[in-house]
Amino acid sequence: MVVFRKEGKSLNGQLIKAVPNLFTIGNLLSGVFSITFNMNGYLQMAAFFIFLSAVFDFFDGRIARRLKVNSEFGVELDSLADIVSLGVAPAILFYSLEPSSPFTTLAFMLFPTMGALRLAKFNVKPTVGYFIGLPITAAGLSMALMGIFLYSNTIVTLILSFLMVSPIRIKKP
Repeated sequence: MVVFRKEGKSLNGQLIKAVPNLFTIGNLLSGVFSITFNMNGYLQMAAFFIFLSAVFDFFDGRIARRLKVNSEFGVELDSLADIVSLGVAPAILFYSLEPSSPFTTLAFMLFPTMGALRLAKFNVKPTVGYFIGLPITAAGLSMALMGIFLYSNTIVTLILSFLMVSPIRIKKP
């Protein structure tokens, strides 16, 4: 096997280290595609891309751990991607489906904000074996599931928002 070296690091090692981040970029791009489809009126396709982002999110961390290439960069990139694909994209989908009102606007603003707070809290104080608060992935997928059926609900959105920052413990699968 040919191993190319650049500044003391093998090219193969660098490529292997990039694999989980490529999945994270897939997560982010799926969120951007969801927003784009939403803006063009394809709401069910927008919901589908939120599901696809969750698939990428499921694999990025597992691949990083399996390849033993965990990094702070990867953790931060993952959180930024999650905010877009599982926070902002579901909130926009919700807002596109629900009749406009001050209550709807509040839910629209709170969902990604609480998701960002939940991710920041987890990054600062990770837990082993359980989550504190509803993971943004579960909340975003709940919103996407409603979107598949072209349904949204302000109360459900607010409940999901507050569950993300709640002190409840949820066992990790």
